[in-house]
Amino acid sequence: MASAPAVPQGPVPDGEGRSHRATLARSVRLLSAFRREQRDPEYFYDLMARDTVTQLGSYTDLAGATVVDVGTGSGSFARALTMAGARCTGIDHDLAELAAHGTPGPNTLVASALALPFRTGSADVCFSSNVLEHVPEPWRMAGEMVRVTRPGGIVFLSFTNWLSPWGGHETSPWHYLGGDRAARRYERRTGRPPKNRYGQSLHPVSVSAALAWARGRDDVRILDAVPRYHPRWAEGVVRVPGLREVATWNLALVLRKRAGGP
Repeated sequence: MASAPAVPQGPVPDGEGRSHRATLARSVRLLSAFRREQRDPEYFYDLMARDTVTQLGSYTDLAGATVVDVGTGSGSFARALTMAGARCTGIDHDLAELAAHGTPGPNTLVASALALPFRTGSADVCFSSNVLEHVPEPWRMAGEMVRVTRPGGIVFLSFTNWLSPWGGHETSPWHYLGGDRAARRYERRTGRPPKNRYGQSLHPVSVSAALAWARGRDDVRILDAVPRYHPRWAEGVVRVPGLREVATWNLALVLRKRAGGP
């Protein structure tokens, strides 16, 4: 297969990602919001959704766009996408997650991210936020996202990489000593198992693997591969092997499906 650059070098074409204001103040605001995730999830996820939809909207016009939200959960991102004018369908494999805050939203399906229930090339945008690390076959999920996206459409795939400070989710930072050990420590300390259990509902995914997967496809072009929560001037960490696995924290990989792709 033909390869694409790991990270775009030089200017990105107008309208493809550079209008999003990834400032230091924004980074501080987003990272500070993590402290409120457990006690005030609605605040945290609504803030994340608004910011992410603004970021996505700098790559493509969302007004009237058909968007698939993979791993929609309680629907924060789907609601923000709808408010931006998109026609959004959310899918999640877990009915309990869909109903966590009441009745699931409209256009919501129970389905697997590993076999998306949509026709090939039927979506303008296929979007996923912090789901890839929770599926046992991450690149099968990513391939499904490419499949359902039309030629010229956008795939926005964001995930928390395993070696980032939050890679173990609620068991962090003890995941650096091993996922199983971190889970056992969490259970001893809290009296309950972690929601995100290593090897079951949490899997180690790396920045390098994501870039290698994207390079290995001839049906997509990389528009951006950036640390999702960092200021724009810090995006260079993605280009440094080793460092990127710790310093990226969360990777946003943005692809455009090539014309002529399946």
